[in-house]
Amino acid sequence: MDTPVRLAPTSAHPRRRHPASPSLLALAAVALAGCVSMAPPLERPAAPVPATFAQAGRIDTQATASAATGWRDYFTDPALQALIGQALDNSRDLRAAVLRVEEAQALYGIRRADRFPTIGLDAAATRSRTPRDFSLTGQPMTANDFQVGLGMTAWELDFWGRVRSLEDAALQNFLATDAARQATATSLAGQVANSYLVLRELDERIALTNETIATRAESLRIFRRRYELGSTSKFDLTQVEAQWRQARTLGAQLEQERTAQANALALLVGAPVELPPAAHRFDDDHVLRDVRPGLPSDLLANRPDIVAAEHQLAAANANIGAARAAFFPRIALTGSIGTASLELDSLFTGPNRAWSFGPTLSLPIFDGGRNRSNLQLAEVRRDQAVVQYEKAIQSAFRDVSDALNARAQLARQVTDLQATLDLQAERARLAKLRYDNGATPYLEVLDAQRDLLAAQQLLVQTRRALLSSRVALYTALGGGAADFAGPAAADASVSTSSDRPAS
Repeated sequence: MDTPVRLAPTSAHPRRRHPASPSLLALAAVALAGCVSMAPPLERPAAPVPATFAQAGRIDTQATASAATGWRDYFTDPALQALIGQALDNSRDLRAAVLRVEEAQALYGIRRADRFPTIGLDAAATRSRTPRDFSLTGQPMTANDFQVGLGMTAWELDFWGRVRSLEDAALQNFLATDAARQATATSLAGQVANSYLVLRELDERIALTNETIATRAESLRIFRRRYELGSTSKFDLTQVEAQWRQARTLGAQLEQERTAQANALALLVGAPVELPPAAHRFDDDHVLRDVRPGLPSDLLANRPDIVAAEHQLAAANANIGAARAAFFPRIALTGSIGTASLELDSLFTGPNRAWSFGPTLSLPIFDGGRNRSNLQLAEVRRDQAVVQYEKAIQSAFRDVSDALNARAQLARQVTDLQATLDLQAERARLAKLRYDNGATPYLEVLDAQRDLLAAQQLLVQTRRALLSSRVALYTALGGGAADFAGPAAADASVSTSSDRPAS
């Protein structure tokens, strides 16, 4: 704690005490203010999760990125990068999150201003006339009164850290809101990526379906000609036509899904999206990179929602300090210094200096248990913040574990489905060959073709699901959050620590 300033009498007049200068009193107040904090020590609870991820090491040999990788380096597809950048510029949800950060920053600025005195310039001029009946001289009098001065009103000396604790709580709320903004941006990037992948999945499924429709249309043309020539039965013709119409129905359904998915992507991006259907299958290895999960402890620093929960815990802890300080005396200073005169031309000349100084002290004696209830409320809210912090860690651990499990299992499914597709293609070829040689009815060919189309569709869906699991893992680990960290929160933290009085 800084040594308070002592005002000693002058050596020329040892018995005479001059009035203390308001500037010296203000200096003494600054030296005394903000020396004590009643907030309890902040203890971050241990992470209620295992030390490692169960699925972390199964396919890590393929991982080339980490959660610290920026989203532009992780999502390598140029079209996807453009969409994410457009979404970050136009998203209404992200704009609302930014406005909430600005709101919290303004509230923090209000609380921070309470630590400093409010000084204002006052100027007043009055002219009055006193009638003869009220005049001491028996004659009417006209008087002037001119005053100019600087005034300070009810500046609280923060001996017990009440104002400091409220400021710290506002700062932590500001930082929590900024972390929530980062979480919104990270989630938005993941949603855009996943929506883009679904759109490209539908493009590939539509292309496969169109090829099937064209093949079956050609088969229908041939069977109609054979039926007209009497070389095939109407039963076979109806089966071929039914298969063709089923493929057309699937194509219409996929077109409908694609339009709906494009609209959903436009909503995420916040602007119309012009993405023509892809003509070729996209390369899975060049859409995004794989990611290493690291350790659960890394989530505490990388996941913005956990960072936000930790700041909320710190804010609740600071509010306990403010509630405790309410039990102690509150001292406030009010004063002014300036000049006053009956004549305007002598306002700033002559011995017209005027000042006033008035400290006030208030001590709660009986408040019906209000302060105690406020303290209990602050402690309960701190306990709630602890629970929310632990829940955020558990939720993050579950998100990562689910994404790791999905990545491992879907990779196996893709391998098996690719082998199944090769078998179904061979089966369809052999069934057609057997039919051409008259060894089997055409129904076997139709069944093989139908199963081949289903295998093609399922493989495309599973490949997309594997890519989506990698996106989910990246966002679950808090990937890309560093790209969305603004300097405002850091500046606020630095400025607060730099002007904190020594204690």
